[in-house]
Amino acid sequence: MKRTEQREHIFKLIFGADFNEESEQGTQTELYLEQIEGATEKDMQYISQKAQKIIEKIDEIDTLINEHTTGWKTGRMNKVDLTILRLAVYEMKWDEDVPTGVAINEAVNLAKKYSSEDGASFVNGVLAKLADYSEVENGSKCIYSKTGEFLYKEYVHPGLYAEPYLCKRRSL
Repeated sequence: MKRTEQREHIFKLIFGADFNEESEQGTQTELYLEQIEGATEKDMQYISQKAQKIIEKIDEIDTLINEHTTGWKTGRMNKVDLTILRLAVYEMKWDEDVPTGVAINEAVNLAKKYSSEDGASFVNGVLAKLADYSEVENGSKCIYSKTGEFLYKEYVHPGLYAEPYLCKRRSL
């Protein structure tokens, strides 16, 4: 099973956690995993463990999201977007196996599939604010990870094209 598919199952488990009592979470996870066709034991273990790690950090993740949004605190967000953000923030901050740029891209793709028409741009905007730092160079905003890795480029001026090499690697 590919990581994208695993991530989708993790998203569904985290989404369901908001509607279940904490004491029911283990049973609900087991019932969900039994329904996944073609998943190996390794896939199910990865999905279950990662979902549990995210659920354990929900309060901390929500605090980070609230610190980087204005007018859209977690209590006002729709549950799909909030769940996608929780998964992506966990991957950006605590999962060393997932580069920040991949976490953002996968979150946007989940939002395109499961959220409203504006969900993908909302998720992308929140996650861009959560990326560790950025700078404007030659009319574009370069987004970097905490290790100085170039993640992606946003264009500040519509229609302006800038080569990716114009974003320099930063050391922290």
